[in-house]
Amino acid sequence: MSQKDIFTEPTDINVDTLQCLGPLRAMAGIWEGKSGEDMHPVASGTKGDLYYERAEMQPTDPQTNGPQLLYGLRYHIHITKPDEVETFHDQVGYWLWEPLTETVIQTVAIPRGQVALAIGKAQADAKEFELEAIHGTTLNGICSIPFLEESFKTVSYRIKVNINADGSWTYDQDTVLMVSGRSEPFHHTDLHTLIKIAEPTPNPLAKLKTQAVT
Repeated sequence: MSQKDIFTEPTDINVDTLQCLGPLRAMAGIWEGKSGEDMHPVASGTKGDLYYERAEMQPTDPQTNGPQLLYGLRYHIHITKPDEVETFHDQVGYWLWEPLTETVIQTVAIPRGQVALAIGKAQADAKEFELEAIHGTTLNGICSIPFLEESFKTVSYRIKVNINADGSWTYDQDTVLMVSGRSEPFHHTDLHTLIKIAEPTPNPLAKLKTQAVT
């Protein structure tokens, strides 16, 4: 039996990422929203907050893992409460699309000492898709610093995305926590619709290709 080739990279790669993002294409660009709804745990129980969000999602050059081909968006999310300067939430990572397996991936990193990798399935023309990360797995897992693991253990993370007919997109996010001293899981939820305020910048290889043609 011949060994599977895990080293040879594909040669027929379309370098224009914006053409190859599948369901993520509609999310490329710079976005803002002014009516986010956040429900999070506090000492007295639950607290709700409204928030303002700015999200920048820019295409990266195609990435390969041997024969695997991924297209992606590098993102930065910055969230504040209305009329406040202090950061309420900051997040960076990548949204990735693997055309061959119709897989959507989100990497999450936040400056409170936590990272996660969420995975879901979607067709290339999907207007709705859902991803999930689960505590305790190395495939689509969640990793936290000791304090968070002991006090606010993240059991699961789910994000559902809807691409709206008017060009906006909406996410519905549910992060399930086990809060120290409480017997029931807490659902930390976020819901927001983002409006595009600027178009994305083409990825470096796509820019180079365009310059060569002109």
